[in-house]
Amino acid sequence: MTTTLALSSTFGHDLVRGIGAILLYGVVGLLLMFIGFYAIDWTTPGKLSQLVHRGLPNAVIVTASGLLSMAFIIVVAIANSDSDLTGGLITALVYGLIGIVVQVIAVRLLEWATRINVGETIESEKFEPVSVVVAAAHIALGLVIAVAIS
Repeated sequence: MTTTLALSSTFGHDLVRGIGAILLYGVVGLLLMFIGFYAIDWTTPGKLSQLVHRGLPNAVIVTASGLLSMAFIIVVAIANSDSDLTGGLITALVYGLIGIVVQVIAVRLLEWATRINVGETIESEKFEPVSVVVAAAHIALGLVIAVAIS
């Protein structure tokens, strides 16, 4: 008994299309991560990027959790995008942008409701346990928004 392995006639086309989709979704994801970072930086008291570069522990914790929450939103937006490549890219971009806006507003409202002084916290040279609360809020709200997208 002989077995012949053969590729489908559209294998090459499908492979190239898949590679192109990965690259395009990667660009959209990277763009959304940049937008997400600058949205967090812009709406957080102090210059968050400078505080992170200085190695302030609370700024690092808040920024890392914010980026992680943005990544949840972006990944789910991409995963739930249309199967048509162009439509999928547009859907991922729109859902990602809306998710970022909602995430930033939700986190700021939660910080306001809990009366956490985020500016003071992230500028502290020593670890402040409240930064973990802010980080948890970022991640939790990112997950909620990501699930809302799906």
